[in-house]
Order: sequence, then structure tokens, then C-alpha cells
Amino acid sequence: MSVRLPASARREQILDVAVEVFAHNGFHSTSMNDVAEAAGVTKPVLYQHFDSKRELYLALLDEAGNRLRAAVAKAVAGATTGKEQTELGFKAYFRWVAEDHDAFLLLFGSRANRDEESTATIRRITAATAAAIAPLIAADIDPQHQSVLAHGLVGLAEGVSRHLVEMGETFDPEVLGQQIADLAWAGLRAVHRA
Repeated sequence: MSVRLPASARREQILDVAVEVFAHNGFHSTSMNDVAEAAGVTKPVLYQHFDSKRELYLALLDEAGNRLRAAVAKAVAGATTGKEQTELGFKAYFRWVAEDHDAFLLLFGSRANRDEESTATIRRITAATAAAIAPLIAADIDPQHQSVLAHGLVGLAEGVSRHLVEMGETFDPEVLGQQIADLAWAGLRAVHRA
């Protein structure tokens, strides 16, 4: 029998366990029974927190996106230059991929659910991440140009991560973050108003 936890703590425990179950099995191959068993709770307890598998899955996507944005925001908070923001931001992103691997797989892995609602949620997360990055691009350009570049930076980090994860390659997030930051910074330095 599981230990009685306050509702908020139980919900967090379920989310922590469920991210691993969904990341490794995929949406369609995961049942609420699988999640309940992994979390050490009964199915009725699981349904006290989430009305359906879809609701749980969407909550997991949101949680993963929040953790990603929080990791990057925290890392760049003390940066004093654009170059430092770029370096710290990419290093934080790749640390998140390495340390919260299941959350990355949940959002971007090949077993991620690709239905309309999940895709819309992932697009919203990507847009929110780009929106958080755009103001950090300190160039004399209009906001639309900043937004496009921010989406490019998000895509760069995601593409590199997806490649490494799908190939099963291990990587040092600090080294990789610096390498990708160097590439991004070289491009950002050349940005100017069109």
C-alpha cells in the first residue's frame, strides 16, 4: 500500500513516474494501469487526479515544457552579455536533455503522441520557449525578426538533441552547449535590420 500523501504531492509523484512510463512506452502502448502500477497507487487514486489518459499526457507535456523553460531562464538570469546568455542558455538546454531525458523524449521522441491535441500542445510549448528567448536577442531588429530567430535557435537545439538521443549517443552537455552556442553566437553577431 502506498503512503498517504497530500493531494498536490501525490499528483507530483504521479507526474514524475508517468513521464518515464510514457517516454519509454509511448502514448498508445501505455495504459492508466501501467501508470498506476508504476506510481504505486490504485487506478481510482490515479483518476482522482486525472480524468483520462489524455489529460494526464497533456499535463505531462506542459510540465516538461515548464521545466525546460525554467532551466533555461534560471541559467541566463545572471548573464550580462548576449554571448554569455547564448552560452548559458544552450548549456542549460543540453543539461536538461541529459538530466531530464524522459521529458525530452516525451516532447520530441519518436514515440511521442502525434495527434492534433498533443501536437498543438507541443507547438504551444515551442512557441512559449521561443517567446522567452526572443527578447534576449539584443540586436537592432524588429520583434517579428527576433521571434523568427528565436524559433530558429529552439529548432537548432531540438534538432541536435533529437539526433543524439535517437542515435543513443552520450554527450557532455557543457561541451555540446558551448559548441552549439559558438555556432549560434556567430550567426547572432551578424544579425542586422533588413
